[in-house]
Amino acid sequence: MTDTIAHPTATNKTTDAFSKEPLTILTERNRPLAATLYRPNATLKAAVMIAPATGIKQQFYHNFASYLAEQGFGVLTFDNEGIGDSLTCPLAKCDASLISWGRHDLPAVLQTLQDELPDTSYHLIGHSAGGQLIGLMPNHEALTSIFNVACSSGRIKNMTMPYRAKAMFFMDAFIPVGNLTLGYTPSDKMGMGEPLPRGVAAQWREWCNGAGYIKTAFGKTIHTQYYDEVTTPALWLYFSDDDIANDKNVADMLRVFPKIAAEKRRVEPAEFGLDEIGHMKYFSRKLAAKAPALWEMATTWLTQHSD
Repeated sequence: MTDTIAHPTATNKTTDAFSKEPLTILTERNRPLAATLYRPNATLKAAVMIAPATGIKQQFYHNFASYLAEQGFGVLTFDNEGIGDSLTCPLAKCDASLISWGRHDLPAVLQTLQDELPDTSYHLIGHSAGGQLIGLMPNHEALTSIFNVACSSGRIKNMTMPYRAKAMFFMDAFIPVGNLTLGYTPSDKMGMGEPLPRGVAAQWREWCNGAGYIKTAFGKTIHTQYYDEVTTPALWLYFSDDDIANDKNVADMLRVFPKIAAEKRRVEPAEFGLDEIGHMKYFSRKLAAKAPALWEMATTWLTQHSD
């Protein structure tokens, strides 16, 4: 893999606990990714990359990243190619894909984390797709641990009504029509994150319609992968009210990582006095204020697996 370049893009901001530094990361595809480094002012405990869900901008994870930095962890957030500030061309001309996100974006971010915060341990916190794509990273062995949130295969067949009907419409009608007429998928119109490059949306649709998500592409569009080699200690955190990452889909995703040392934790919102958590709300500051133990799960895990 070619060297990754990172450089400041705006004035740095500093709090009492950490500095917030904008970066631009250049991937092996020679595509710039907008990123933000949260550098603790205290002694560094470990370094963490937050890999986002499909179509979700890095700002969504700001409060969570700030919390980790306040606890002494260096954190790197980023927008995948074609999303947010990493969209550098008309969206209809963007050729990013889920494969390129896993094969090029994630490795470049991890390399930058190592360059910016050397001589520590490195961890990935993956939200949904951010955890699904780890097996495409040629440098996955540099990770000391994985903390995945709401990460599953997203297989439509395993969803229940009425959410299953919504997913079927989005995947099998909305995505093809959007890609055909606009050259991209306007997923924001369906409350599904940012508009998606056509390649990302098309692969998302294909993989969610088969067993094992990305496994459906093995030997077809994916000829090199590392899912059989990942042995990194991992915690798989998911929630009983998540329509996507349900029991069946979490198990379906974990089967794609046959050697991973994964611990599953299924959380009932009521355990923490909450009405809902679902697929997205784990990273909500309001949720964490009501149930701080949820975010403490992450810091406890990182501390246990740091050098």
